[in-house]
Amino acid sequence: MLEPFDDSYFMKQALQEALKGEEEGEVPVGAVIVAQNRIIARAHNLTETLNDVTAHAETQVITAAAGAIGGKYLKGCTLYVTLEPCVMCAGALYWSQIDRVVFGARDEKRGAACKGDLYHPKTKVQGGVLAEECAKILTDFFEKRR
Repeated sequence: MLEPFDDSYFMKQALQEALKGEEEGEVPVGAVIVAQNRIIARAHNLTETLNDVTAHAETQVITAAAGAIGGKYLKGCTLYVTLEPCVMCAGALYWSQIDRVVFGARDEKRGAACKGDLYHPKTKVQGGVLAEECAKILTDFFEKRR
């Protein structure tokens, strides 16, 4: 049986979140968490809005998903995020015990992969889903700001 949604579909939802963040003056990174093929949480960066360096899309969506399921562990869930998680976010994802992390653009300077294997041993990580689209939104944002 074919699943009605795939990784590209959910990454497009994360891209929509990134665009919402950009409209608010945030660095355009968006995220969604999916459980049983259904989005249970959506978020984008809020570091400028909240004046909080920890308010990355990932931390915001982890909190929202935990509220949606009524528990702190995100077993059975998948995170879709437009940019590879940083070390801080990888740590938060480790503690959430999320099953899967799917990201779009790689972050060569600050991505978790630069520091080794930081995710929970059972977490599967996949990068490069809609990587060009995810990278372009960030490149365009920073070009406009310069």
